[in-house]
Amino acid sequence: MTFGRGGAASVVLNVGGARYSLSRELLKDFPLRRVSRLHGCRSERDVLEVCDDYDRERNEYFFDRHSEAFGFILLYVRGHGKLRFAPRMCELSFYNEMIYWGLEGAHLEYCCQRRLDDRMSDTHTFHAADELGREQPRPAGPEAAPSRRWLERMRRTFEEPTSSLAAQILASVSVVFVIVSMVVLCASTLPDWRAAAAADNRSLDDRSRIIEAICIGWFTAECIVRFIVSKNKCEFVKRPLNIIDLLAITPYYISVLMTVFTGENSQLQRAGVTLRVLRMMRIFWVIKLARHFIGLQTLGLTLKRCYREMVMLLVFICVAMAIFSALSQLLEHGLDLETSNKDFASIPAACWWVIISMTTVGYGDMYPITVPGRILGGVCVVSGIVLLALPITFIYHSFVQCYHELKFRSARYSRSLSAEFLN
Repeated sequence: MTFGRGGAASVVLNVGGARYSLSRELLKDFPLRRVSRLHGCRSERDVLEVCDDYDRERNEYFFDRHSEAFGFILLYVRGHGKLRFAPRMCELSFYNEMIYWGLEGAHLEYCCQRRLDDRMSDTHTFHAADELGREQPRPAGPEAAPSRRWLERMRRTFEEPTSSLAAQILASVSVVFVIVSMVVLCASTLPDWRAAAAADNRSLDDRSRIIEAICIGWFTAECIVRFIVSKNKCEFVKRPLNIIDLLAITPYYISVLMTVFTGENSQLQRAGVTLRVLRMMRIFWVIKLARHFIGLQTLGLTLKRCYREMVMLLVFICVAMAIFSALSQLLEHGLDLETSNKDFASIPAACWWVIISMTTVGYGDMYPITVPGRILGGVCVVSGIVLLALPITFIYHSFVQCYHELKFRSARYSRSLSAEFLN
């Protein structure tokens, strides 16, 4: 940290009138992200992006935040107790203080997490309301160009289904096209459909291809328009939903190009493995529904934020599979070769039994026949239930927070839609 008085061995944090002295070395690796960012500041401008004010003479940093809440947070990060809500303080206010200093809801005690979830359910709000406010487009002033206002209106119409009446109509049409394409895709795999197509001299296939072309045309036009009106073209390409749109549209055009260059008829093409795979990739269109339904958006956002917990869950399963598969192979096949269980002839084969046992699926295609193997199977099932349940608490709380975050966003656009309708 080069900003400030070079000879000072410590810095002072003034949070709502309460002063705390910290050494520079402690400041570097401080558990609170906002405080540790002070160590990397090189100018007064950088400092004022982190705190509210700075006194160069006393090397004191001012934060206009709740002093009592910071005291509770500071005790927690120093290892003096567990993080709980401050007495006589709103749960949402304390949670906003946590987010400001760099903590998350998972740091709270379980009882406090339950209180927070209940409060968020009642008020339909979430911790990132300020961030959403910054994301919302500001009303265009008189000096704004009419073309820019028109582009902003088009962007909101295509990106936010609840932002206006036109956006809702557009979203409904897109949902109808997705449903129609999925129905045609599923029906084309039925034996009766193929028999009817053969008897009708492939006219049924021709009609299904026309429907497919219409759906692809709609999705392509929608994707192109959203790309044109987007603010940041590079950011648009990186968004997961837009990548899914490309994955759903591209196979159709690849199959059309293959038809043009190979000159094969449609019946021979469908016999090819490559084209059948490309045709089946239309199933990605179902994921397009996430653009219009909060539930699917919540699932995707939860998986994005809980990737550490998901990795931890996979590690638990892999470790348990390695242990139980080796033991089951030994007990069922390795000890007595004369009465050995052929289903457990190798550790990879035993891994299949372990995974279906830990997840309590139990297909019954393979099972232990010895007494020690059955005891091990019971331990494997119980261990699977426990290991799978361990990260669920973190994933659940993240799911609740993501749901209320997206619901709050939808409520804001619904209010703007109501105002537009009244006007």
